[in-house]
Amino acid sequence: MVIKRVLRPERLRRVPAQFSWVDQRLIRDGYLERCDAPALALYLLLVTVADAQGLSYYGEATICRLLSLDSERLERARRDLVAVGLIAYRRPLYQVLALDSPPPPRIPGVEPLQAALLRLPVLATRRTASSA
Repeated sequence: MVIKRVLRPERLRRVPAQFSWVDQRLIRDGYLERCDAPALALYLLLVTVADAQGLSYYGEATICRLLSLDSERLERARRDLVAVGLIAYRRPLYQVLALDSPPPPRIPGVEPLQAALLRLPVLATRRTASSA
């Protein structure tokens, strides 16, 4: 077992006065898996520069320069982050959104309701085919 110890106590992270660091639910709730690298780079930039309300008004040219993206790629990254529910955007304003409530915990051996409902047409087809 690895014993954790602070390697550089003089550099211990503290919550900055202006904001906080990135929420672990980005990983636990699967947000990172739903975004590509440019979208995640944009999200990191917005989290970094946003105020305490999550607001930022960095211009497109500045964001493209900072992230080495062209306008089309920035638009796609922005659209992806809006679709996943990580940001809201109304030109020129971005808002980094609070993450949704975490999904209910999964109970081992119990299929989530959505997955069970999606399987219903398949089960009905199998029953019809087997009884014929």
